Amino acid sequence: MGFKICTIGELLVEFLAKKKHQRFDQAGEFIGPFPSGAPAIFADQVAKLGFPVIFFSCVGKDTFGKMCVTRLKKDGVIIDGITSHSKANTGSAFVSYKESNERDFIFNIPNSACGLLSFNLINENLLKDCTHLHIIGSSLYSFRAIDAVRKALNIIKQKGGTISFDPNLRKEMFNIQEMEQSFGYIIEYTDIFLLSESEISYFAYNNHETEQETAINLLQKGIKHIVVKCGNKGANYYGYDEKNKIKIMHIDGFKTQSIDPTGAGNCFAATFVSLMLAGFSIEKALQYANASSALAVSQKGPMEGTSTLIELEQFISNSKAN
Repeated sequence: MGFKICTIGELLVEFLAKKKHQRFDQAGEFIGPFPSGAPAIFADQVAKLGFPVIFFSCVGKDTFGKMCVTRLKKDGVIIDGITSHSKANTGSAFVSYKESNERDFIFNIPNSACGLLSFNLINENLLKDCTHLHIIGSSLYSFRAIDAVRKALNIIKQKGGTISFDPNLRKEMFNIQEMEQSFGYIIEYTDIFLLSESEISYFAYNNHETEQETAINLLQKGIKHIVVKCGNKGANYYGYDEKNKIKIMHIDGFKTQSIDPTGAGNCFAATFVSLMLAGFSIEKALQYANASSALAVSQKGPMEGTSTLIELEQFISNSKAN
């Protein structure tokens, strides 16, 4: 196998509004708690595929924290990097759905146990055999968390390891100044850049740039692989071929009924990154990533749609038959 992935960030519980267009300023019913947090979903999906992954995070010494850690351990995530704190409670998120997969969130991350994630909690011994770090923008929620990510990034890069970055932009987080400032630093070290269709313009030089122009500019900064996630339409890939010429391709997605879109992008990223590191071709890694995303949206709960390699193979096979 020859690789081990590390990811860092928020581990929390999520509550889902029972009805569409449910408002946060009026009484309403929610279902949950579900284990959640973008890097936690990523780690869970990597582990379900059978690859080694260690996750660094903080939870409270409460029932929510115990539930989250138990779930990750059951699915095969290495949980030695998760610290339990008695000073703060486990983080939380409340989600309300609009039409066309649009969502509103209320996050309690910086003031929860997640907010205590820091440089000192990244144990170098646990990173000894890690060869890849996956960074998610939503995990850069404080100077402390950014310092923790930078420490891991420096350790893994110094050993010749690779970095993937998913900005995972949320409108609720745009007022976190530290997050935006850290993006430029991380992009300098990024090998695999994974964005959604709506995020690509955020990294454009100007408003008139096409997706392709932005992607090519990013490749020229030193990024080796760029993937634009397009939901059930599939994914666009920008990179280099064997002759060092720019390679562009589109891989179609799979249509499934979308029950809960939360976590789909993290499942996609986990599948693409781990299969690429395992030696799969880019085309095949993208095909499996699209399948992973399709299965993720078909289950209620952010981590409930993670899939094994056999489940992905069966899903792809059944989709071709139909």
